[in-house]
Amino acid sequence: MENKTVVILFAAGLFCLLAAILVMITDFYFRRRSLRRMYDMIQSAIDGTFRADVFDESLHAAVENKLAEYLSVSETRAGKAAAEQETTKTLIADISHQTKTPIANLLLYTELLKEEEGVKGSETVALLESQVKKLDFLIQSLVKLSRLETGVLVLYPHKNAVSSLLEEAEKQYVVRAREKGLYLHVLTGEAGGVTACFDPKWTLEALGNLIDNAIKYTQTGGITVSVKPYELFACIEVADTGIGIAEEEHAKIFGRFYRSMAVSDEQGVGIGLYLAREILRQQSGYIKLDSEVGRGTVFSLYLPVE
Repeated sequence: MENKTVVILFAAGLFCLLAAILVMITDFYFRRRSLRRMYDMIQSAIDGTFRADVFDESLHAAVENKLAEYLSVSETRAGKAAAEQETTKTLIADISHQTKTPIANLLLYTELLKEEEGVKGSETVALLESQVKKLDFLIQSLVKLSRLETGVLVLYPHKNAVSSLLEEAEKQYVVRAREKGLYLHVLTGEAGGVTACFDPKWTLEALGNLIDNAIKYTQTGGITVSVKPYELFACIEVADTGIGIAEEEHAKIFGRFYRSMAVSDEQGVGIGLYLAREILRQQSGYIKLDSEVGRGTVFSLYLPVE
């Protein structure tokens, strides 16, 4: 009797063990299948070949269905975003194209009026010319900014000599500084042998915006542009002897369209610093500010060495 009981208990234990093993194998199989199907869904979404009707709901793959639903919604949203971006690109191109001719014509007419002998209202003509130039500058700045933000314009940073960037900046702004009675010292000698990864055209745009601001907001003294090489970055410093920036405005100064009350009478639209920061950011660089009211300002552009 005891032997029979032992046999029954052994058989029952063996059955339970086999059942447990079978359950584990079955669970492992369904888990692996679900993970494989989810992996395939995500991979198809990455490849852009995802189709919601390929993946069916099952009792063991309810999560798969939810993931399929999420990917389907994401695909729809991505399509809408792409369509909106394409619309924005077209709008930017239209604005840039449609405004060029009338602005060019207005500038031409003001030049013709100024050349006519005995023309009346010369002050009005000068004001007209100034406003047209301001409008042209605003439109061009907005177009550049929009192209950067929407991805229409892509920067291509590569290894370049920093000295060539400084030399080009000096050519563009030295005359303007002299006309205002300021010095512009570009220390290209310090940049000898210093290289960094940057897009020459757009990095010059960023550096030019800083020099332009320095000239605009400096009344006496001048601007010094220098280079400091570091292990990971090449730093270009633009230091002026201008009015300076209050500490409470340091966090706001790079905001789009932000203009300090201290310079509200000066020409400008508050895009230059924001644009410069975006250009540096898209090249894995950054800008730092050191300034104090009445003691000038130093903007530091950090360009990655690699």
